[in-house]
Amino acid sequence: METPTTLTGLLRRIAAKFPSRRAISVAGKFDLTHSRLNELVDLAAAGLVSAGIKTGDVVALTFPNTVEFVILFLAVIRARATAAPLNAAYTEEEFEFYLSDSESKLLLTTSFEGNKPAQAAASKLNIPCGSASLTQAEGNEAELSLSLNQPESELDSVNSLPGLSNDPSDVALFLHTSGTTSRPKGVPLTQHNLFSSVRNIQSVYRLTESDSTVIVLPLFHVHGLIAGLLSSLGAGAAVALPAAGRFSASTFWKDMIKYNATWYTAVPTIHQIVLDRHLYNPEPVYPKLRFIRSCSASLAPVILGRLEEAFGAPVLEAYAMTEASHLMASNPLPEDGPHKAGSVGKPVGQEMAILSETGRVLEAESNGEVCIRGPNVTKAYKNNLDANTTAFQFGWFHTGDLGYFDPDGYLHLVGRIKELINRGGEKISPIEVDAVLLSHPDIAQAVAFGVPDEKYGEEIQCAIIPREGSHIDEAEVIRFSKKNLASFKVPKKVFLTDSLPKTATGKILRRLVAEHFISQT
Repeated sequence: METPTTLTGLLRRIAAKFPSRRAISVAGKFDLTHSRLNELVDLAAAGLVSAGIKTGDVVALTFPNTVEFVILFLAVIRARATAAPLNAAYTEEEFEFYLSDSESKLLLTTSFEGNKPAQAAASKLNIPCGSASLTQAEGNEAELSLSLNQPESELDSVNSLPGLSNDPSDVALFLHTSGTTSRPKGVPLTQHNLFSSVRNIQSVYRLTESDSTVIVLPLFHVHGLIAGLLSSLGAGAAVALPAAGRFSASTFWKDMIKYNATWYTAVPTIHQIVLDRHLYNPEPVYPKLRFIRSCSASLAPVILGRLEEAFGAPVLEAYAMTEASHLMASNPLPEDGPHKAGSVGKPVGQEMAILSETGRVLEAESNGEVCIRGPNVTKAYKNNLDANTTAFQFGWFHTGDLGYFDPDGYLHLVGRIKELINRGGEKISPIEVDAVLLSHPDIAQAVAFGVPDEKYGEEIQCAIIPREGSHIDEAEVIRFSKKNLASFKVPKKVFLTDSLPKTATGKILRRLVAEHFISQT
């Protein structure tokens, strides 16, 4: 069989190589083999094509962590369309922006309860909606019901995709990454980008068909989607999804044991929750893990040490971002070298350099901007000339992070050039929050900023100047924020003031605002 260069090609080869091995489980409900998963993906892809989805069309998906999402995501990219996973917690206004900006042609949701804000936004934009559900048929065989405004029986007769082959340049995934402007940037990732990242992840962690994991992160995010799900499936390994469709500390270790898990990947917030539960409500037995992976936010060395002591496995911190199809650097497994607390490890599968502001490559132990290039890196943001001009200078992609290499070649991050707030791995644009706050009729000025937080790494707070004569209070600001922002973007503390700190030239700097109000707490 020809060596694949696409994610779809890799998964089809795995289905042929390990047809009867478990691919995906829904905890306590059912299992799918790699062969059956591939059949369901082809069936759903054929349904999408017969419903009019064409090469390059964007299909938005908003689901909890369900097997339906996995099948439909893979079906969309199998059909040579572009999958755009969206956070189910978005408000109607946020869905409207993301659906419009991605130019989605179809919205897919779960058929059980759907997603009313997403469906309302799609209706406003005249975007058709579809849904799917997986059920157990006779003989314990899983069957997919797909509703795409056409008779479901048509899908039963369409079980192949004649003449439809995936190309490495097909845009398979479209995600938004919050920037330092109020408009999040659209990141298109190709089949080859995803294939390259999956192979990089498999290589550094030595993933094989003998591995198994439980997905604890949302699949609309690159960390859970690529590192947890796709890298496992691409290695012939197995994944389990929690029955509730999201992480649950009370069932996590039970699922890990039931499905013979050998590793898991999570953000520091979840590691902290798992560790806290172990300290106050330990399990009678824990599985023997090859490694534990941490990514998407900085993991404090003290927490890394406690995790290793508690669960008897090396904790490997990694560095990733959407524009790189997730992985950029990672600490190695013990058999491949030491792992260093406080470092995000060595580059994996791409070139990485520390550049000066003039594009000069800096030597070890010199601080500069972390820059990368390689087959996993997006070619450009969608329709954003200014961002592309800035981000792709000197032939490198500029991450916006400051760091340095130590003499052993391990990367250490020392800060962010960008002003993103990193709350437990969720990147939040403070200017996006500002814009929502300023839409309140009683708010004259607003500045959102991040503050250190033990649980989430950073938490979001804001300072506002009320309009003259208004009686707005903190409760009203938070109520308004909850109505107009996803829950993870809502400020947790509001400072009401009559002035904001400025530079000598009268410019309001977010850093100064943050320092001023943090000093008051």
